[in-house]
Amino acid sequence: MEFGHESVVVRRGRRSGLPIVVAVHSTALGRAVGGCRMWAYDSWEDGLRDALRLSEGMTRKCAAAGLPNGGGKTVVVLPAGRSITADERHAALHDVGDIVAELGGTYVTGPDAGTGPADMAVIGERTEHVFCRPEAAGGSGDPSPFTALGVVAALRSTCLALFGSPALAGRRFAVIGLGHVGEQIARQLAAAGAELTLSDADPAKRPLGAELGAVFTEPGAAATAEVDVLVPAALGGLLTRDLVARLRCRAVAGAANNQLADPGVAELLRERGIRWAPDYIANAGGVVNAVSREVLGDEPEKAVRRIESIADTLTGLFETAARMEITTARAADDLARRRLAAPVPTAPGPA
Repeated sequence: MEFGHESVVVRRGRRSGLPIVVAVHSTALGRAVGGCRMWAYDSWEDGLRDALRLSEGMTRKCAAAGLPNGGGKTVVVLPAGRSITADERHAALHDVGDIVAELGGTYVTGPDAGTGPADMAVIGERTEHVFCRPEAAGGSGDPSPFTALGVVAALRSTCLALFGSPALAGRRFAVIGLGHVGEQIARQLAAAGAELTLSDADPAKRPLGAELGAVFTEPGAAATAEVDVLVPAALGGLLTRDLVARLRCRAVAGAANNQLADPGVAELLRERGIRWAPDYIANAGGVVNAVSREVLGDEPEKAVRRIESIADTLTGLFETAARMEITTARAADDLARRRLAAPVPTAPGPA
C-alpha cells in the first residue's frame, strides 16, 4: 500500500499503556471522519496496517458518497488472548480523546468494531471532536441501523442488476456475521420475504436463524452456499482468490470493510460473472447518517434519503462497469478520485 496519509500518530496510551494509532488519510474535501476500532491484534504493527488501510478506505467512502469529508481511523490495539477491565477500557478511551483533541479538529472519531455510542461519550469527556454519542448526550446515536439500511439499499440495487427488479422477496441471501449490523440486515431481509442462510463464528447467534426461519451454518459453508447474493458482514479479507473460485453466488454485497483479500480479486470476480458491490459504497450508511445529522444539520428524514441514495450510486457503478468492461472496484475508485479532484466547500464540524 502506497503511503499517502497526511498524518499518523502512533502512541503508547499514557493512562492505558495500550498502543493507539490515529491515522488521517485526507482532508482534501474537509475534516477527516472515521471510527475508533478497539480490537485484539497479534502485534501493534498489525493495528497500524489496519488503521492505514481503513482510513484510506474512509476517504474513498466519503468521496463516493458525496460527503464534505476526508478519511481517518483510530485503532486501539488490545492485548491478544486477554480481556481488558472496565477501568482499562475507560483509560484507553480517554487516551484516544487526548490524541484526537491534539489534532485540533482535523479529525473526528466515532464508533467502529469494538466500540459504540457509550464509548463515544467517554471520548467526548476529553474532546469535542467525536460523533455518534448517545442521542441523550446530543449525538446521533448508534450508527448500526443506518449502516444496515444502506446495505439493504445496496442489495436492492444488486437485485435490480441481476433480475431487473429491486424486490428482495424470494431472493436467496447468505449473511456472514451477525453482529450489530449483520443481525439488522438479516431482519430487514427476512421482513422483505427473502430466503436466508445465516452464519456467525459465535454459536450463540444460532437462535436468530430459528427466529427468522433461516438456515444456520458455519461461515465456510455459508460463503460457498448456492445463493443469489453473498452478504459479508463480519471483518474484512473474506474474498480470497481461493474462495472466489468456489463461490456459487451471483453477486456479493455486504457491510464488511476491505472484503477483497487483494486488489486482483476484483478482476477474478468479474471474470466469473459475479457482481461485486464495492464495500465502501454499500456500507456507507452509518457515516452518511452521522455526517448528515451532526455536520450538515439535516433532519432525520433527509438523512435517510441520503442513505437510500446508495442504491442509485451503486446502480450507476454497475452500469459504468458493464459499459466500460471494467471491475466495479475500478468504477468506484474512479468516482471517488473524480470527486476528490473537485473539492466541495468544507462544512462546519459537530459541536
